[in-house]
Amino acid sequence: MQRRACLSALAGGVAALLLSACATPTRTLPPSADRYWLGRLSLQTLTDQPQGFAAGFELSGQPARGELVLTSPVGSRIAEVTWNERQAVLSQGNQKQAYASLDALITRLTGTAVPVPALFDWLDGRATAVEGWQVDLSRQPDGRVSAVRQWPAPATELKLVFDASGS
Repeated sequence: MQRRACLSALAGGVAALLLSACATPTRTLPPSADRYWLGRLSLQTLTDQPQGFAAGFELSGQPARGELVLTSPVGSRIAEVTWNERQAVLSQGNQKQAYASLDALITRLTGTAVPVPALFDWLDGRATAVEGWQVDLSRQPDGRVSAVRQWPAPATELKLVFDASGS
């Protein structure tokens, strides 16, 4: 009877180990990053031919230096964006492209400008004003932020659902 209990416990442990191997690994936040968010984002550009983009995201760092990882709904890495004061780099698979600035890269990637420095503040619950943008932080404590840009054209809507960790 004891042997059966030991085998049952061992089988349960092996099953738990195998199941944990299928789980998405958690990222270790680099010690230099003072802010970190994990969640989903949706960016809609309202043009004659509306364009949309939705992805999971991990954002770490600060406006001057950081990293943004975009993932598919099943957790596959779509792209990684890293930036510093000198440049921004887009990595997709084995391909890397350098841009003069984060603004240039984001505009190229999404088709519209997104105010990344303000985005950090918005995620932190600070209503930093950006010309043309209206941010709604009423649900920020619940991990939801939305912002709409009316001008300059094209009109753009950004929605974020996130968990704040270490921010």
